[in-house]
Amino acid sequence: MEIIVLLPVLFFSIILHEFAHGYVAYRMGDDTAYMSGRLTLNPISHVDLIGTIAVPAVCWLFGWPLFGWAKPVPVNPMRLPSPHKDMGKVAFAGPACNLILATLCALFLKLTVAFQAQLGQHMVISLAHILQYGVFVNVFLAVFNLIPIPPLDGGRVLTALLPLSAAVKYDRFVGRYGMWIVFALILTGVVKYILFPPTAFIVSVLAKIFGL
Repeated sequence: MEIIVLLPVLFFSIILHEFAHGYVAYRMGDDTAYMSGRLTLNPISHVDLIGTIAVPAVCWLFGWPLFGWAKPVPVNPMRLPSPHKDMGKVAFAGPACNLILATLCALFLKLTVAFQAQLGQHMVISLAHILQYGVFVNVFLAVFNLIPIPPLDGGRVLTALLPLSAAVKYDRFVGRYGMWIVFALILTGVVKYILFPPTAFIVSVLAKIFGL
């Protein structure tokens, strides 16, 4: 039952993450996502048969860490004013969206606690559980996607910050094996040592800001 309740929070967070990529690209002049029908919150449009269904199912069956992805939103860098730099902005939009969602969840959690007398104990417990998960999973998604390894968003942000020649070399050598590196980090469990410290720090900062 907990999975049934919390899975939509994860799925909605991933969808908004992808939507943010397309929206920022659209605002900068690239309507590729819009023309392909991907600038939408319809979850069906963002489902990837491999990343959203097959890979998580295999991970669950074999007891591996749960991993997956939504269908990437198409972006044409050549339609952006400054392809090299602007792709970094498009890439950062996804993690930034997750951090905003985490902040909103923390705010609503604060309001839920403040109005617990009006909402009732059962409603407060249920909402608090969902919102706490919303804070954690969105911070986790932001931190994970900012790992500077292509094709993760952090890899695109890093290449946008590097000089063009260095960015090409980095993307050529690291990007070629990027997905395999990510898989290795996840399957060996090393990724938790990379993700949990910054995730815990950001969650604690949000808790302190909102007095949770």
